[in-house]
Amino acid sequence: MQVNILEAKTDLSKLIRLIETGKEESVVIARYGKPVVKLMPYTDVPVTKRIGAAKGKLKAPADLDAHNDEIADLFGGRL
Repeated sequence: MQVNILEAKTDLSKLIRLIETGKEESVVIARYGKPVVKLMPYTDVPVTKRIGAAKGKLKAPADLDAHNDEIADLFGGRL
């Protein structure tokens, strides 16, 4: 669904209700027919779901830190 800015200002509560009830997945707000903003439901992802999401899925090589001094020199400093 796409609406212009004036319609969005006038019917903001109605547009929010459409999204809250699931009748619309999102509403695109346009200026002069060009989409500029997308109004969509807020989903709160708990921090515990984001941090550590890849834990156990990646494996670092044993020599990961082998070239730290060389890399530090390239950046102009020592660790």
